[in-house]
Amino acid sequence: MERTHKQRMLAGEPYSAEDPELQRELAANEAWLARYNASLALGRAQRWQMLSGHLGAVGAGTQVRPPFHCDYGFNIRLGANVFINFNCVILDVVEVSVGDGTQMGPGVQLLAADHPRDAATRRQGLEFGRPVRVGRDVWIGAGALVLPGVSIGDGALVAAGSIVTRDVPAGATVKGNPARPA
Repeated sequence: MERTHKQRMLAGEPYSAEDPELQRELAANEAWLARYNASLALGRAQRWQMLSGHLGAVGAGTQVRPPFHCDYGFNIRLGANVFINFNCVILDVVEVSVGDGTQMGPGVQLLAADHPRDAATRRQGLEFGRPVRVGRDVWIGAGALVLPGVSIGDGALVAAGSIVTRDVPAGATVKGNPARPA
C-alpha cells in the first residue's frame, strides 16, 4: 500500500505540502495560531493550556510568548520549564524537540523543513524534513537559526544571530555564520 504524503512527511521522505490532508492540517494549525497569538493578555496558565492541547508535548512550567509560528504543532515536543521568547518560528514537518530548562531569545528559528538540492525535484513541489533536537539547559540567543538535522547538546550556548549548520556538542559555546566554537 502506498504511503500518504503525511506518512512520508513524518518519515522524513519527500512529500508534497500541497496534499489535501496536509493542507487541512496546515489550515487547522493556522486557526490555532491566530487564537494563540491573540492570547498575550491571558495568564501563563491559560496559554500553557492552549499549548499543551495543541503541541505534541509540553512540560510543566513551559512558556512560549506570542507571537509564535509553526507549521503543524503536533511534531513539537517541549520539555519542562522551557522559555521561548517572542517571534519564534518552528518549522515542524518532522519532530522538533527541546529539552527541559532550555531558553530561547526573541526571533529564534528551529527549521526542520528542508528542500531537495536538485532544481528539477524542487520544481515538482517536493520537500522533506530532518529532525531538530535541542538538549536540556541550552541557551539560544536572539535571532539564531538552527538548520534542519542539527542537534544541540545539553548545556550548550548559541550566540545571538548565529546560524547553526552542524551539531553542537554538550557544553559547547558557538557563534557566527556558520556557527563555530567560541
